[in-house]
Amino acid sequence: MNKASSARRKRPEPPVSRYRVQVLDRTIAVLQAVADSDTDLPAADIARQLRLHKSTVHRLLVVLESYRLIKKGPEGAYGLGTRLIELGECAIARLKLAEYAEPHLRNLADQTGEGAHVTILNGTELLSIAHVEGRWALHSLTRTGQRTQIHSTAAGKAVLAFLGEEACDDLMARLPLKRNTRRTIAKPAAMKLELMRVRDIGYAVDDEEFEEGLRCVSAPIFDHSGHVVASLSMAAPVFRLRKERIPQVGRLVMAAAQGLSDDLGRRRPSEVKRRVVKRKA
Repeated sequence: MNKASSARRKRPEPPVSRYRVQVLDRTIAVLQAVADSDTDLPAADIARQLRLHKSTVHRLLVVLESYRLIKKGPEGAYGLGTRLIELGECAIARLKLAEYAEPHLRNLADQTGEGAHVTILNGTELLSIAHVEGRWALHSLTRTGQRTQIHSTAAGKAVLAFLGEEACDDLMARLPLKRNTRRTIAKPAAMKLELMRVRDIGYAVDDEEFEEGLRCVSAPIFDHSGHVVASLSMAAPVFRLRKERIPQVGRLVMAAAQGLSDDLGRRRPSEVKRRVVKRKA
């Protein structure tokens, strides 16, 4: 065996080929085949094009159809499903949100001297999608791409408070109400009272609930249809963000969140208010 062939055999596979999962490869291939076609494709044509057995393609199509990623036409041929449109709109909205957020975050950071960020719901966690630094050396360690809890953060409470009642209750039921500090709200009944307060004043506060020595203020961001899609937050050490300063900061955070909501085509506040689902007293 020569050195060249030995080197080729020892060379590690690239990540794309090292972590292949056959069923996912085949599923994506089916979606791509349908996407590349100008017309709907019969299952037999998909199987022939991908060189797969008809029964294999049929099983994949059944699963894809159940998730609305594929739709079956009246003549039995398959086209792309509406779920793909929804996923695409979500991806575009997130990209637009991060792009639009930066000037509002920068303005808030200039006004307060503190870092600010935008987070979205990601399952039972929050995901930071945009962030700017403040002017202080000591600051919150939030970064774009970071995940964090919902129940113990102002960012999470700002979103929870403005979800519809059913969506809020469903998400609350799935949250692990872990106590991070002695101030963390870890009981559902207490959390519901807190969310009522958030709706009443328009912004949420994390008063050392996620981490001792850290306070955070957050307000909801609404999309063009008046639905809450994210939250905009500012965090600071308690010695810089004293309790008497919270209302002033709350107004600044709300103004920044409202400006970003306007950029997303949000309806006016009176219209949004009418859309909020009525809750039990």
